[in-house]
Amino acid sequence: MSHRFGFNMNIEELVFFFLTVFFMLFVAPSAEPAEVIVVGEVGLKPVHDVISGIRETMRADFEVYSPKSVKGRLNKVVEKENSRLVIALGRESIDDALGLPPSIPVLYALVITPPIVNRNNMTGFYMATPVGKYVDIIRDYLPSLRRIAVPGSRETIKTMGAAYYPQVVPYYVKNSYEFVNALESLENVDAILLLPDPFVLTATAVEKVYLLSLKKGIPILGLSEKYVKQGALFALVFDSQETGRQIGKTASRIMAGEVDPGSIPPSPSPKFDLFINMDTARQMGIRVPSGLLKQAKEVYP
Repeated sequence: MSHRFGFNMNIEELVFFFLTVFFMLFVAPSAEPAEVIVVGEVGLKPVHDVISGIRETMRADFEVYSPKSVKGRLNKVVEKENSRLVIALGRESIDDALGLPPSIPVLYALVITPPIVNRNNMTGFYMATPVGKYVDIIRDYLPSLRRIAVPGSRETIKTMGAAYYPQVVPYYVKNSYEFVNALESLENVDAILLLPDPFVLTATAVEKVYLLSLKKGIPILGLSEKYVKQGALFALVFDSQETGRQIGKTASRIMAGEVDPGSIPPSPSPKFDLFINMDTARQMGIRVPSGLLKQAKEVYP
């Protein structure tokens, strides 16, 4: 027979209550504060891969938040966790991180080019492939491509380092209209290297690039695996997991006081995957050596 107490609880319920309180106070581990806050949409594969890389190399506990869950309150989350660093993955996450106090260093990734920000305590890694990476492959494996046309805005061409190589011919354009006109006037070039410029590469402009490429027999280089599937000769695409590893290493150095993030310039990904379209190579009469094929992550026949 169960005894009832004045607050409407029998002996079994009372025992369970006290055991629960005891466990919570003395047995259950308390939630450790996260030294690092990572803001990114984990449902997206690039974000998932970057976080996986961070986990491999960062010597600190971290907590992942979605951009929506911290929008407008990231500063409060950092205070609650007593965090010492924020990693912002993607443009939306970076925008929120810009509102943090200057004392909180910020690392960013998963943006095409470095964001223009007025914040000293911030650096990161961007996805766009520097022109020099393409020049290296062309020099070592595709010497028949002697002159490379690189159309784009002045700022993008500067950021990607397109003006530093004698075989590269920059075409400065401000919009997709000027971009298409520049392509139609191309002469004495052996390839067209596309840069990640959303104000220039509209859907209509890209369609005209492919048509012009076929008409003039000038191969397209870049920007992604999707472009290679559609007919570009080859593309170099950032490795998101390797980028995460690099972020983890950099974050560990910052937290150890070994380096000031303000002294680290934004960098491209430390590693790129190569994709090749052999059908395009055959149509353009371009011989792709076996040494280059062995380096490719994917070769489309």
